Amino acid sequence: MVFFELFAHNPIILRVPAGQTLFQEGDAGGGLMYVLSAGNADIVVAGRVIEHLQHGGIVGEMGLVSPAARSATVLATSDCEFVAIDEARFQFLIQNTPFFAMQVMRVMAERLRATDRLMPVLEEV
Repeated sequence: MVFFELFAHNPIILRVPAGQTLFQEGDAGGGLMYVLSAGNADIVVAGRVIEHLQHGGIVGEMGLVSPAARSATVLATSDCEFVAIDEARFQFLIQNTPFFAMQVMRVMAERLRATDRLMPVLEEV
């Protein structure tokens, strides 16, 4: 099964016009993650693009794993549609689709590495 197909029948769709944000760094988590179903978007941390999001990409997953303020901004670079995944659906997918759980962990690890590359090297004191 293709990763995106897991979300094909989810009825909650958010449309975000080009130039607008899905959410901003520091916003409340809201208990939702999103899957990009159409368009392109950028993930921005501290004003720097860390990832260009394309069809099937996920965002907001950290807020479902560990509730806190959003750690990034998601900016639509073209007109976008996002499928919203609430906590109940997220838990169902984690428990019943090991591939989904691995993919979420992979995305989180890749983004952590990308964000780490943006950090200045800290010198030992």
